[in-house]
Amino acid sequence: MILVFGGTTEGRKAVKELEEAGNAFYYSTKTGEQDITLHHGIRLDGAMDRTAMLAFCHEKGIRLLIDAAHPFATVLHQTVADVATQLDIPAIRFERIYPPRDEDIIWCDDYQQIPTDYPVLLATTGVQTISKLKPLEQKGIKLYYRILPRESSIALAHKQGAMDEQLCFYQDGEDEKSILQDLKPDAVLLKESGLSGGFLEKVTAARELGIHLIAIKRPLTPTIFLQVNGEHGLRRMVEKLLPEFYPLHSGLTTGTCATAAAVAAAKKLFEHETPSSVPVRLPNGETIMVGDVEYLDTPANTCSIRKDSGDDPDVTRGIEIRVTLTPSDHFEVRGGEGIGTITQQGFDYPPGSPAINKAPREMLWDNLKRNVIVTISVPEGEAIARRTFNPRLGIVGGISIIGVSGIIKPFSEEGFIGSIRKCMEVAKASGTDRVVINSGAKSEQFVKAHYPELPAACFVEYGNFIGETIKIAAELAIPNVTLGIMLGKAVKLAEGNLDTHSHKVVMNKTFIKQMLGEAGCEQAVIDRVDGMTLARELWNIIPPSFLPSFCQVVISHCRKHCAPLLPKGKLSILLIDEQGDIH
Repeated sequence: MILVFGGTTEGRKAVKELEEAGNAFYYSTKTGEQDITLHHGIRLDGAMDRTAMLAFCHEKGIRLLIDAAHPFATVLHQTVADVATQLDIPAIRFERIYPPRDEDIIWCDDYQQIPTDYPVLLATTGVQTISKLKPLEQKGIKLYYRILPRESSIALAHKQGAMDEQLCFYQDGEDEKSILQDLKPDAVLLKESGLSGGFLEKVTAARELGIHLIAIKRPLTPTIFLQVNGEHGLRRMVEKLLPEFYPLHSGLTTGTCATAAAVAAAKKLFEHETPSSVPVRLPNGETIMVGDVEYLDTPANTCSIRKDSGDDPDVTRGIEIRVTLTPSDHFEVRGGEGIGTITQQGFDYPPGSPAINKAPREMLWDNLKRNVIVTISVPEGEAIARRTFNPRLGIVGGISIIGVSGIIKPFSEEGFIGSIRKCMEVAKASGTDRVVINSGAKSEQFVKAHYPELPAACFVEYGNFIGETIKIAAELAIPNVTLGIMLGKAVKLAEGNLDTHSHKVVMNKTFIKQMLGEAGCEQAVIDRVDGMTLARELWNIIPPSFLPSFCQVVISHCRKHCAPLLPKGKLSILLIDEQGDIH
């Protein structure tokens, strides 16, 4: 069981990530005022002191603590650290992402260090800091306090001696500059609250108006905490500390592995260090540690990573990804052995370019920020590529280096749909006015025979994601879409199931009987459905004279659910039998 302390943006992210496990956990906030939806999580409201936290952890069998509270909640941080120490259980600090400290800002260790040479000061440090700022008023400084427009916040402000005319409020969607223009303070007092706390927005607004900035430094985190600063790092840390919480574990994309190898090579080349684990900044800005780095002597400045796919059934699981760095007067990413070459339009880069997607290239630059030539190679890449989408996409000679988020979610619907989108984009770039979507190799063989004039790029596998594939076609303004479907998926789609995966929906015999009745079949035929195991048995159950009408009923139901997803295009549906005949 996991106990999370939140009430923040990081708390929301923690909830979203933990909910994916499908297991129960506790989510605690001090005030209970955060609007958040929990499906598996159990909400707790009210502050816990050390005694209450210890008792709760004992009673509920808590095995992991996650502190996702505000960075300035120092009492809570220390309480969590003390409880984790006493109970000998791990504690994770879900920290914010902080920009580098700007030298033009006046940085203070505490409220006693705030300079007193600014006549009008706007404090954005929160309602609970008003009492700490009251001494400034006694020195003649006019103070305004920006707080949340909650009754509880206003009451607390009054309790600390703030007058109504000193209070101003955060409003959703409000421009940061508007309140500064109204109050015209000489300086703004901030907390080092990180990116999610709106720190940069406040700094930018004050600077545009020529207003001075004072910031209270964030407090140090107790050393017992294992620190992460994003949802992906949180999940991977939970998977490590409490392996059974997630039924399936996450992995790393080829782009993240290549970046880790590049970071390691840079450390060896420029810093003469060879750490076994290196930090990698993901596209969302968070940093994770990637381990098991190998340093190779040939060629020079080469590092290697074995791809960790987690529990995702990825054909690239365990492959070796190598990166060689060469000092240069510019930054460049090259493909070496086992990296595919793009041969068609529709990608981020033109034909002839190495199949290294935009996101991994940006990750490499973001993590290196040096003028180097990065050469990525995958010794097993050419052989493995035959088992990927690459041949269909017109990528030859090897695999692609991919990954938008940098993390692989096991059996990721998002990843599969991303592959579908890329295939559709390639099809559109080929200039075709028709895309034929199908469930897999068997049905594709049959629909290709039906459209012999169409190039291979026009045929796109949807797997089970029929609805998502048609939506992508609509987004790309593809005028004609043909849906090739076999009976097993067709009877599910006809009922309105746009995702036909067997883990989500099974054949509904009652609905099949209804469709047989609509087709005019006799009751004796309809009754035989009860003895069916697979939908394809219908081809033998239905008398040949009734097959055409039954097929039209199935197609009509499928069209009813699918056609609205392609409002500006024309949808054709081909029902395919086991011999490949089209109905």
